[in-house]
Amino acid sequence: MDPVVVCESLTKRFGTVTAVDDLSFALEPGTITGFLGPNGAGKTTTLRVLLGLAAPTRGRALIFGRPYDQLDEPARRVGAVLEATDFHPGRSGRDHLRTLGRAVAFPDARVDEVLALVDLTDAANRRVKGYSLGMRQRLGLAAALLGDPELLVLDEPANGLDPEGVRWLRDFLRAFSAKGRSVLVSSHVLAEVAQTVDQVIIISHGRLVVESSLEQLTARVGGSVRVRSPDLPGLAAALQRNDVATMLTNDHALLALRTTSERVGDIAFAAGVRVHELIAESSSLEEVFLNLTAEPPS
Repeated sequence: MDPVVVCESLTKRFGTVTAVDDLSFALEPGTITGFLGPNGAGKTTTLRVLLGLAAPTRGRALIFGRPYDQLDEPARRVGAVLEATDFHPGRSGRDHLRTLGRAVAFPDARVDEVLALVDLTDAANRRVKGYSLGMRQRLGLAAALLGDPELLVLDEPANGLDPEGVRWLRDFLRAFSAKGRSVLVSSHVLAEVAQTVDQVIIISHGRLVVESSLEQLTARVGGSVRVRSPDLPGLAAALQRNDVATMLTNDHALLALRTTSERVGDIAFAAGVRVHELIAESSSLEEVFLNLTAEPPS
């Protein structure tokens, strides 16, 4: 199946500032992808370019094989929440959704359906100015769901949610994905999405750091070995021949996954590959994330 989202050498500059730098990745159908990076990494800018709200300086961003503004009925294919503040404070939640729905010819009956989906039925007639941040997040999600889309694009959707709300969001996104639909969810906190996503894209300073399955990233938590060698390609090939998965880190080392330092050393010796460093690692997912996005020493 064709990817749902593709970014190819995407670059976005604002004057002399490069917000997104030669970024490439792809999203497969029916997956939840965590788009991760520290604040200021370029996540929101990437999403804005993807949704046609900003033009790329170079490269391209495609949804279902096309730029967003070339999609037929984009509101029925893509739902997005980039901010939880884009509401008229004097309107009720129901009237806010009715206004949005009528702009794209959605029936009013759909408004009540999405309010129920996000558990806001009881607050539907209250003015938005009285909503908590978490309720506004749910209202934004309701707006994104009006067109019953195939893809959801969410920027920091757990912001303002209490633990019960985070659990609700996780269950909702899982159920959405189980229908064969896709989710791209950005966050600056890995632990926030670790129990939700299938795939992980990590960026820092606008550049790709890691694109992998969550399983591979999770493998760094235990049973992984960091290796330095003057022949990383040869070492990686030898390890893979022995069914040891590997990942290249952003500091030019090789991470051998779900194995031991003894086994890595034996495989390297048998293959005649020199090893300069061999370190068994065990860390939390959050530590992995912080290490991958850490500022290099000056």
